Amino acid sequence: MENNKQDEEFIIGRHPVVAALRSNDPLNKLFIQSGIKKDEKSISEILQLARKKKLVVSEVPKQKLDKLTDRQNHQGVVLAVAAFKYASIDDLFANAEKQNQPPFFVILDNIEDPHNLGSIIRTADAAGVSGVIIPKHRAVGLTSTVSKTSAGAIERVPVARVTNLSNMIKELKDRGMWIFGTDISGKDYRKWDASGSVALVIGNEGKGISPLLKKQVDEMLTIPMTGDIQSLNASVAASVLIYQGFNYRHPLK
Repeated sequence: MENNKQDEEFIIGRHPVVAALRSNDPLNKLFIQSGIKKDEKSISEILQLARKKKLVVSEVPKQKLDKLTDRQNHQGVVLAVAAFKYASIDDLFANAEKQNQPPFFVILDNIEDPHNLGSIIRTADAAGVSGVIIPKHRAVGLTSTVSKTSAGAIERVPVARVTNLSNMIKELKDRGMWIFGTDISGKDYRKWDASGSVALVIGNEGKGISPLLKKQVDEMLTIPMTGDIQSLNASVAASVLIYQGFNYRHPLK
C-alpha cells in the first residue's frame, strides 16, 4: 500500500468533513471559522463528531482557512488529516466481495484534473463501483480538492495507485477480468455487456487512452454523439459508462 509523501492533507467543505469524521481514518485537527453559527445543523454535527474523536478544535479567522485551502470554498470548516492513503489491488477485490458482486473497477489513464478525479470517484460511489485505479506518475493523486469534489466519496471508494498501468492490466486479466476502454470507434456503449468481472479504462482529458493500454483492452466502447462537439469531459464520459455498467448489472424488474 502506497501513501502520499506529504505528512498532512486538508479536507475542506462540510459534507467531506462529516464523511471523514465518520470514517476510521487517522485525523489530526479541526479548524472552525471564528464567528460561525455553531447551532447550524451541519456545524453542530461536525463539532459533535469531533468531540467523540477527541480532536483538537481550533477557531481561526477566515483568512487562515483561505490560506490553508488556497482560497477554495471551505464553508468555514477544514479538517487536517494524515496524508490520504491508497488501497492495494487486493483491497479492491475484497471490497467487491463485501459488496457481494463481481468486481467492477474503473482505471484512469493519466487523469490530470483533480475535479475530474473527484467527480469520477463520486459517481463510482453512487453506482457501487468496487474501486478505482490510478497511475503513480503523470496524473493527479488524492488531494483535498479531489476529496471536496467527491463530496466525501473518497472515504468510501478504495483508490489504488500503481506504478505501471500496463502491468496492472495484465494482472487483472490473469485474475479473470475483462478490460473495456473508450474510443471514438468501438461498440455502442448501450450494447455493453458489463456482467461478470470487468474493468473500465477512462483516458486522459486530451489524449485519451495511451496506445500501449489500447492494445491490452478486450473491447472498445463509444458514446454516440450527434452534435458538433465529438467529445465529452472525462468525468462526464466516465459517468455515462459507469451507469451503463450499473444498468446492465442491476436491470429493472
